[in-house]
Amino acid sequence: MLKNFFTNSTNLAKEICKLKLENGDRAIDATMGNGNDTIFLRELVGEDGSVYSFDIQKMAIENTRKKLNDINIDMRNVELILDGHQNIDKYVKEKVKLVMFNLGYLPGADHKLTTKADTTIEGIEKSLNILEKNGVVILVIYYGHEGGEEEREEVLDFISSLNQKEYNVAKLSFINQVNSPPELICIEKRGVEG
Repeated sequence: MLKNFFTNSTNLAKEICKLKLENGDRAIDATMGNGNDTIFLRELVGEDGSVYSFDIQKMAIENTRKKLNDINIDMRNVELILDGHQNIDKYVKEKVKLVMFNLGYLPGADHKLTTKADTTIEGIEKSLNILEKNGVVILVIYYGHEGGEEEREEVLDFISSLNQKEYNVAKLSFINQVNSPPELICIEKRGVEG
């Protein structure tokens, strides 16, 4: 039974991950941050799966590595990559089932260092190229910071133009919550042609 399903975009994103991922799958955490999604995805793909995790900040890599070590997660199938998600194709050479983006800034770090529309869109494009049929790209868009609204609008413009014969795109907003609540976007690669 789903409890607290509609409380926020993050909870919904996690429920979608649970529906999509199983042991042996490959997933990408495109915005590592403090490692919470990396750990969550690793738990879902299990010992036989793999997770690639990206961030441009050394602090994110260090925080995530420490968390993984603290809970004794085998690092053989988790790759922490100090690079932006726009470079996913340089590191991931196989198809993946799921890619997760949290757009905004790293909590506890410099709020002026945020994701940007141009690199985010490039990361989404490259994610779609390596996505398995029926796989999904999940975007949790935090936009209540300087530059966040512009990134949100450009990302929405880009994903709105995706071919409906190839992708199912859904957007969920919490319209009765205050302070720019994060929005959830899901892009599912269709499993059948036509």
